[in-house]
Amino acid sequence: MTSTIQIKPGVTTTLAAPAGDGKVPGLLVIHEWHGVTDGIRAMCTRFAAEGFLVVAADLYHGKVATDDETAASYMNALSTEAAMDDLRAAVAALAAHPRCNGKVGIVGFCMGGAITFAAASAVEGLVCAVPFYGLPGPAYFDPARVKCPIQAHFAVNDAWAVADKAAAFRDGVNAHGGAMELHVYDAGHAFMREGDARVYDAASAASAWSRTTA
Repeated sequence: MTSTIQIKPGVTTTLAAPAGDGKVPGLLVIHEWHGVTDGIRAMCTRFAAEGFLVVAADLYHGKVATDDETAASYMNALSTEAAMDDLRAAVAALAAHPRCNGKVGIVGFCMGGAITFAAASAVEGLVCAVPFYGLPGPAYFDPARVKCPIQAHFAVNDAWAVADKAAAFRDGVNAHGGAMELHVYDAGHAFMREGDARVYDAASAASAWSRTTA
């Protein structure tokens, strides 16, 4: 079942809830560079079917790009600091929801993967973070300040989100006493984007999905 939730004054987004009325874990889903598309909403519904109370964290505040050029302009204009403020508000709103058991995780894809990494070291109240094929700049990820376990998913054939750089993140987190695992798939960038035959890799997506939900 989908509805809406107000994250903070003037910012409302999609909420997907599982069946029943019991308390369940919360999950923030961070979109790719196009914004909260139908594909992202479908991903939220799919996570809800797995038993999560899901918020599509809309960092563009309602704007959705229909082409890559516009998506790039939206992404380049996004302030990481402002995004972290939005996510802090989203964590609080989701944790306080009557269906939430107080535990909130975060998962993000592409640009959202980079934001998820940043949130893991900047946002309190997260119990886990799962970034997919996205890396923030070094100014926005401090491995010594990571606040929750990280499970990252990257691809061998990805020139934008390079798996070796993700491995360096993992080594830094673990060296500072944190916990990060990294899975690298024989696929290309955006291999989770079901419905896009240019990039979707069914086998890799299935493996990543089972690891993420676990």
